[in-house]
Amino acid sequence: MLREKGPASRADLTRVTGISAPTISKAVATLIQGGLLEECDRDVSDGTLGRPGKTLRLSTRTARVLGIVIDTQRCWIVSSGIDGRLSPRRMKSLATPDSYDWLIGQLADGVAEFLGDSLGKTRGIGISVPGQINHREQRVVFSPNLHQTDGHSPARDLAERLGVETQMVQESHALCLAESMYGAAKGMEDFAMLDLSAGMGLGVMSGGRILGGHSGLGGELGHITVLPDGKLCGCGNRGCLETVATDTALAMEISKTLGRKVNIEEVIALAAATRLEIDEELSRTLEFLAIGVAAVINLFNPASLFVYGRLFDVRHGLFDRLIELTHRRALGPSMADCRIIRARGSKRQGAVAAIISHLTHSLGPALE
Repeated sequence: MLREKGPASRADLTRVTGISAPTISKAVATLIQGGLLEECDRDVSDGTLGRPGKTLRLSTRTARVLGIVIDTQRCWIVSSGIDGRLSPRRMKSLATPDSYDWLIGQLADGVAEFLGDSLGKTRGIGISVPGQINHREQRVVFSPNLHQTDGHSPARDLAERLGVETQMVQESHALCLAESMYGAAKGMEDFAMLDLSAGMGLGVMSGGRILGGHSGLGGELGHITVLPDGKLCGCGNRGCLETVATDTALAMEISKTLGRKVNIEEVIALAAATRLEIDEELSRTLEFLAIGVAAVINLFNPASLFVYGRLFDVRHGLFDRLIELTHRRALGPSMADCRIIRARGSKRQGAVAAIISHLTHSLGPALE
């Protein structure tokens, strides 16, 4: 309620939530002790009579968290208060190292710079990582596009080096948490998130919880074979959906057309500056992407499906075209029951959301 509505008094919380005053007081005390809430003076500029009271807010002065995004090309380190707000001045970026030891060393050095400032106690670090993540073991099982992390636990290794509680989540799940806590999915308990940036990942929120399967390895939509004799994928298979329906796949196709390697950001810049003849590449990518989107709708029947990717910035109208193509592929009743929305969150926001969610739940009573 504080995340959604802003600062409030204990009486406000009791009234709005319907939870008894003693229970509210006990929960507030636990959250203050855990560093997630802080007290501040009530604003009386509205003319309210009586003694100024205390209100509660998510900690911004006395505590903060860090988020780490490990991605195929670049890594990010960001700092945030418990309110989840990111500041461009509190971000650090570095090229993703080729070796795991170098990766951990570079990230540890970068985080140490943030730990050395005076912006409140660091309560935890959230890490967003691509690939199959065993959530229970906090270990990367297999990352098709970032093999240097295979079999490793960045969360455990960084926690041991830095002495800060650390939680790792799969990047599609991080995007789900970002959209749920800070984006257009606020208040939604049933939605899906399709990430088509470097690879293709899927996160599904059902009943307010992320569906991860037995060990958190679910959601690998990108490794469904759509072209049996297609391109070699990072997973070792051929013709996976992510080889033909992602930002990376589109950039690779356009690289062939141009005769030089470009990434999706360069494609967007070129499209804005010149008239690229890439209708065939765009149509092919959208056709395959519509197959993936329709599969999510048919399988999970989400109330909303968020799509995260940059390829829609290449040309105006591409997202509407995707929705049109998906209508042809998805089952009518399921399609009519679902809104397809472009995601506006980020993996950086997701890494922060992951650790804040973890810290909050860790303070609650254990469920039988």
